[in-house]
Amino acid sequence: MARRALILVEGHNRCTGLLYVQAAKRLGLHPITLSVDPVRYNYIAAESVEAVRVDTDNLDALIRECSRLRASYDIAGIVSTEDFVYATVGKLCRHFDLPGPNPASIERCCDKFTQRQLLAEASVSVPAYRVATNAADIQSSAAQIGLPVILKPAVGAGSRGVRLCRTVEEVAEHTTYLLGGKHIWRSSPKILVEEFAQGPYYNADIMGDEVIGIYAGEFGPPPHFVFRELTLPAPLTDGELERIVDVSLSCLQALGLGWGPTNVELRWTKRGPVVIEVNPRLPGTPCPQMIQLAYGVDIITEHIKLAIGDEWDLRKTRSQTAVARNLVVDRDGTLDWNGGDGRAAAVPGVAEVKFFVEPKTPVVRNGDTRDWIGHVIAASPSLAQTEAIVQRAVDLVDWSITPFPALGE
Repeated sequence: MARRALILVEGHNRCTGLLYVQAAKRLGLHPITLSVDPVRYNYIAAESVEAVRVDTDNLDALIRECSRLRASYDIAGIVSTEDFVYATVGKLCRHFDLPGPNPASIERCCDKFTQRQLLAEASVSVPAYRVATNAADIQSSAAQIGLPVILKPAVGAGSRGVRLCRTVEEVAEHTTYLLGGKHIWRSSPKILVEEFAQGPYYNADIMGDEVIGIYAGEFGPPPHFVFRELTLPAPLTDGELERIVDVSLSCLQALGLGWGPTNVELRWTKRGPVVIEVNPRLPGTPCPQMIQLAYGVDIITEHIKLAIGDEWDLRKTRSQTAVARNLVVDRDGTLDWNGGDGRAAAVPGVAEVKFFVEPKTPVVRNGDTRDWIGHVIAASPSLAQTEAIVQRAVDLVDWSITPFPALGE
């Protein structure tokens, strides 16, 4: 009898890819990663994961590779954690008659301009927005909306290329960055110019049509949007919670989603919850760990169960408050050393202390998720207690970065 396999299209180095591999193994599945460059995922070798090099932008190549694998394995399901291949995963699932997301819905959702249009047509509150493809259109769009504005690629993830612009000069500067060759585009350059919706940040994690949890998030200093801390559950009143749940479920209907994981990002503004972005996938680390700590739900395992056609279970078995603090670089240079993670992990209530970057590695502030070099995650029965635990642990970790030599040195 052929061994049951789970195909992972691409992976993720910051815990999430490893968590999928480990969950697959616990379910008795043989994980196989298909990637344009499997070597970049450090857990592939550490976990002895079977990996195949293939162009993951090429649906036909993926179909050929999966067809080849079917000669040796029973392919039980196909999943991914990455936006840029998720629609392709949906097409693969349909080709092989496996459970999966609707690829057309994923493609519409991953184009943030199309997503905004569909949400606005469904009367979901979104920031004022325009789309632009050249500097003149960006300047006029910013003037129409009114400063400050946010400029972001219409297709992208991880906050890459996203910046708050408070002045005309900052708009021009970031326009030059986005269109001048420094930003890497996966599609034709298309820039979203949008109103800066001001207010507390929240995001809702959904599986199917059930909201599992709502986080509160805090960012580092502007003009970028680099997460510093996440709290689950968010401290909300019953009325605020109900409104965010209602808006989040409205997004599913507007965008034709509702299979598998979805993540909805919002700001609570003067006019209530405003949807910033809908991501048709499971959020990356530290969110899966936080859901398990707070509610006892292993959301990655349940996603895999859904993908292989098994019965899944989102029942909450505990009620705790989880807090994650991201460790963020404060300068460009070479990471000489990091340490204290063992002492921090020993603090009662700490669930995970992890550095993502090895010593002697160059680090550069990009103003996005690449600025994270690690995290501390903790949980306890109360928010105040968990925040105190996280702070105690963070105070025990440290690292040193030597700035790059100046030109000519």
